[in-house]
Amino acid sequence: MEDIWKSYRDIILEGVKRYVPHKILGKNSDPEYYNKEVKRLKVKVRKMYNKRKLGQTYQRKLKRLAKELLVAKKKAQETFLSSVLQNEGRCWAEFYMYVRRRKGNGENIPAIKDHNGTLITDPLEKANSLNSYYASIFSCERSNLEIQPTQSGNPFTSNISSIRKRLSTIGRKKSVGPDGIAGEILKLGGEAMIPYLARLLDITMNNNAIPADWKKAIVIPIYKGGIVR
Repeated sequence: MEDIWKSYRDIILEGVKRYVPHKILGKNSDPEYYNKEVKRLKVKVRKMYNKRKLGQTYQRKLKRLAKELLVAKKKAQETFLSSVLQNEGRCWAEFYMYVRRRKGNGENIPAIKDHNGTLITDPLEKANSLNSYYASIFSCERSNLEIQPTQSGNPFTSNISSIRKRLSTIGRKKSVGPDGIAGEILKLGGEAMIPYLARLLDITMNNNAIPADWKKAIVIPIYKGGIVR
């Protein structure tokens, strides 16, 4: 079972590597409130700055454009904050992104305290402390049902239409799991992907086993303040 899954996974990943265009995107350093007008003036100021040594005419233009840029930044910032605050109770993501940038704090998780009251600042120790806490409150059901073989000795057969329907509902912005296969790739595979998925599911069900990758998950704890006990 494991070998079949790894072969299937490697074929998909190799196809993505060969045929899907890749582009490395640079980090955008512009604040969230920058609009088209601010970006346009920013480019003009940069060009005029490079020409400032050619004479006083260019220096005067540089000062004028710099003032216009400052005014445009202030106006864009006020407009941005006004629009974000109108979303109170609905969406605070943009506002918190703005606050984090203003604070200049790149830490995802601030310092926390463990059950003994010890302050933890090391990223690895934070992760281990949070992991221990979540493990302590995790409820493990002892009566988990295992996959049972099909009755009457008939092998399990996947429903092709169900697989097709599931693939059509995959979201474009879903995160990639530990196996490295994006949901969008499965979706774009279309009809060519369905027979292989069906065969893989049939083998899984009929052998009462699932690949190790399917048991893994990427868990990101969201710290919301307070003391981790």
